[in-house]
Amino acid sequence: MRQMIKSWPAAALSAVSIGCLLATTASLAEMPDAVTQQKIRAATFEVVVPKPVDDPIVYEKPLPLELLPYQYRTDKYFSIGTAFALDNQRYATAAHVLNDGFGSQLGAPALRDSSGRVYPIAKILKYSSAEDFAVFSLAEDPKVAPLDSDQRPKLGEPVYAVGNALGEGVVIRDGLYTSDTPEERDGRWKWLRFSAAASPGNSGGPLLDKEGKVIGVVLRKSPSENLNYAVSIDQVLSAHDNLSVIDDRWTYQLDIFDEKQTETIHKEFTLPKTYTEFGGAYLQTRDEFEDRLLANLLRKDVDHLFPHGEGSAELLHTLQSDDFPALITRGQDGSWQASTPQRTGTSQLPHNGTVSYGAIGYSAFLKLRRPDDVPADTFYSDSKAYMDMTLKGTPLRRAVGSEPVRIVSLGKAGRDTIFVDTWLRKWQLRTWPMAYNDTMLVSLALPVPAGYVAMNRIVRTAQAHDAIADLEALSNFVLVSYGATLDQWRDFRKQTALLPAALSSIDIGFDYGRGFHYKSARCSFSYTPEVQKITQDSELHLDFSFFNDHDNTVWDVARIRIIEDAHNQNLISVARNMQPSESMNDDLKSRWSRIVHRQHPYDAVTGNDGDLTAIHGVDGPLPAAGSEPAVLYTVLVQMEGAADQELMKSKLAHVMDNLRTNDSQTLARGGSGSVTQD
Repeated sequence: MRQMIKSWPAAALSAVSIGCLLATTASLAEMPDAVTQQKIRAATFEVVVPKPVDDPIVYEKPLPLELLPYQYRTDKYFSIGTAFALDNQRYATAAHVLNDGFGSQLGAPALRDSSGRVYPIAKILKYSSAEDFAVFSLAEDPKVAPLDSDQRPKLGEPVYAVGNALGEGVVIRDGLYTSDTPEERDGRWKWLRFSAAASPGNSGGPLLDKEGKVIGVVLRKSPSENLNYAVSIDQVLSAHDNLSVIDDRWTYQLDIFDEKQTETIHKEFTLPKTYTEFGGAYLQTRDEFEDRLLANLLRKDVDHLFPHGEGSAELLHTLQSDDFPALITRGQDGSWQASTPQRTGTSQLPHNGTVSYGAIGYSAFLKLRRPDDVPADTFYSDSKAYMDMTLKGTPLRRAVGSEPVRIVSLGKAGRDTIFVDTWLRKWQLRTWPMAYNDTMLVSLALPVPAGYVAMNRIVRTAQAHDAIADLEALSNFVLVSYGATLDQWRDFRKQTALLPAALSSIDIGFDYGRGFHYKSARCSFSYTPEVQKITQDSELHLDFSFFNDHDNTVWDVARIRIIEDAHNQNLISVARNMQPSESMNDDLKSRWSRIVHRQHPYDAVTGNDGDLTAIHGVDGPLPAAGSEPAVLYTVLVQMEGAADQELMKSKLAHVMDNLRTNDSQTLARGGSGSVTQD
């Protein structure tokens, strides 16, 4: 997630981006005379963007628009700032006011005069992101007299802040020119500070001296006191004509660690350009820089970025068995761990569907179980159906006045593509525009046998590129088990275009009441109902893990579990175990030693744990003296209640007699690997 570090401690005043407390000042000087006020108001304009005409969103009930102020609900435009006539048919405003329209769903900003007439912007003539000003021309001349300028104002003199305060028309408010404050980053210039009140919508308006001459462009409100900020009109007028300068310090941070990447962007391009041309160039510059920030952040300490470095060793020796997604994050001690979002709720959908959700960092994580009555082909291909189900479980509301109204449907996604992560998992990248507040819902959803696991964000439309880049980067750090009923697995396997590469070479076969088999390049096994019932409600869990395989880290199946059904704990488990490295903890080394030497519980002797009876076996012969295998497979058979030793041994023998392994990896003692847990 990119954060811009601007040259001020608070965000700019913009009607669509910030709410500020109103400030009042005592009257410090007489207001300008009637003639001067008339000239000021004629030369000062609202900056507006058109409201969306059509709203494809479906709500749970008609929107109670009567709760909104009459002026707001009847206006065809959103008011976002202020601009004024500068000179020679040129107009000025704050750069961030124009920025609000870049990439917006609402269209380009325009100027509106006091009579309600709207004037489209023609060309951008000057622009500075750091100094936060823009100069432009209009497609049609409003024929107003420009405001005179005073490029050498005096400290302590009365001033007037003029602007479209709160979007309710041009307001003139008085105060004092209190100080000059160096810009925060490098002190390259000084901001004008003033005590005249400023409100949302004032951005881009003129700051006037007592004679009604422009001394600055109002930018933002002070966060803690009524000493607000303006850029000097001298800076605006003396800036190079026909030049755009993007000069900002931006910081990038990703949810997986506290590390940040801060760099300065400096990009110049020639003007004039139309608003559309300028917006395209600006967004391209910004998006390319954000991509570079993210890439540099991930490269900064690549030798210790999961799965590399000592901090990754423990996670490479740990098995994830939860089918709710976990995010691999780095702790304060430098170790990588699987962080499962705290589940904030689970909602039931009709026909056994569920939506569970939680959050980590900027992202909402969810698990969506496909309802039994929704065909798999429809479920995985219909973006509208996916989001409709998501909204049933994770409510999204639109605030109308004091009343939040639930959104029922966002319709089909505006963008629907496939993204393949580093581990060759295929995610569905989808976006839904919400024009009423110029935002975008971005979803990166991974198809799994039971439905989906997903990461979602809602961002300003212009930030969609940033959000998508974040989610795509985070996808490489998502860990999830693939668990579902055999019926769900059958339907999922038919979605060949959505299957991860790790499943492409795995053969899963079952015949209810007759047999089950699993075959991969690493191992194969089978069993019949004499060992465990095989029904449509039986659950197959492929517990994927990250582990080292020769010189590479892979994402692959580390354990196969087949649960008889959701109503009991009868199961068969086949797990891949690897020799732990010397750096691993003693518990893992002790467990590996017990497996290698067939010590309890890996001695094919029945054990009881509460109401469960279990028996473990290890594939292959005992190692020769002085040698130690690199990989061993263990088998677990578990039943509820007390079970006879001979019965359990016969079930274990059945599975092990049909187990074939082809995992020939060899490691020297002390090599890295993964020890899984039955």
